[in-house]
Amino acid sequence: MALEKRPLKELMSKLVVTKEGKRLGFVKDVTFETKTGELIQLVLKDATPYTRNLNLEISQGKEALIPYNTIIAIGDFVVISEEDLM
Repeated sequence: MALEKRPLKELMSKLVVTKEGKRLGFVKDVTFETKTGELIQLVLKDATPYTRNLNLEISQGKEALIPYNTIIAIGDFVVISEEDLM
């Protein structure tokens, strides 16, 4: 499912939750492929204890990374599919 285009500033500081409503943290940044512009991951700040138990990839700055392809919807929150993380 392709997501509509949105400015990066619209994503910054949004709460990231699973579709079941579990809070994961807030969007701090995104990583992307410089040649194609393809978004790869969301970088989380203020990760919750629940997030630490998901065995996510961790950045050099010790921040949890959420694969961009797990995003289901972006609105008031960024909603991700927890099943796609595994």
